[in-house]
Amino acid sequence: MNQSTSIEMNPTPADLGKPGLKERLLQFPWWFVALILIAIATIYAIITQQNYSDAFNFIRIGLKITIQTTLYAFVFALFLGLITGLGRISKNVFFRNLATLYVEFIRGVPMLVLIFFIALVAVPAVVGNMNSLGHWIESMGWSWLAAPFLALENKAIDMNVRAIVALSVTYGAFLAEIFRAGIQSVSKGQMEAARSQGMSYGQAMIYIILPQAVRNVLPALGNDFVAMLKDSSLVSVLAVRDITQVARLYAGRSFRYEEAYTTLAILYLSMTIILSLVVKYIERRVRQDER
Repeated sequence: MNQSTSIEMNPTPADLGKPGLKERLLQFPWWFVALILIAIATIYAIITQQNYSDAFNFIRIGLKITIQTTLYAFVFALFLGLITGLGRISKNVFFRNLATLYVEFIRGVPMLVLIFFIALVAVPAVVGNMNSLGHWIESMGWSWLAAPFLALENKAIDMNVRAIVALSVTYGAFLAEIFRAGIQSVSKGQMEAARSQGMSYGQAMIYIILPQAVRNVLPALGNDFVAMLKDSSLVSVLAVRDITQVARLYAGRSFRYEEAYTTLAILYLSMTIILSLVVKYIERRVRQDER
């Protein structure tokens, strides 16, 4: 009687670590596919339907303002956030409390209220104080120095500029916390080692600490840039002709709300998806470099 023996194939370590079809399907980003399909359907409607085509051609005029406002505001917010973040960890009591006051005030007030306050209250107040300073300088006999301050007029400051200032000041507080966390994530031994090599505190911060801190917070900064792009829609309340304001004008004029706001949503969705992919790529590169 012949006895048959069964040979059991043992899985290799590579097979054990490889996810099965079910696991891959569960982990697949179906949400991303759904977003892409929605965008494709809308683009198809814009190409094939006259109503959507008219809405897109009208609304895209505001793209330049939206992108410019976001870029300028984010650059100024980066500078303001870095200065405030350094103030938050400063040993100087005055600067530390001033930075904390700014951050807590901004975080405690809704963004829409801040945009109104900064654009319609703070900016005119600053202009008024500049004029007062100019009159005082003029009274001292320095007319040539007072002229720039006296030339400032509240009505001459464009709403686009006020919108950029409002977004910069608002996001500067959020970026300050990111920079603070990034600086504190760097080991204290780095500062001690730099000081032991004869560097001043400022030199050590500029050449040793900040480069590492910025590297650590790059993904967070990218995410805030995406958030600012979306929040830039709020400046439409100041009659800034960004894509949101232009879409409102088109909808109010044509009463085609579906075409106007669907096109507007897809424009924002397209920009945020592209930026999010760029942020994920940067984050992946940073992790690979750390390895």
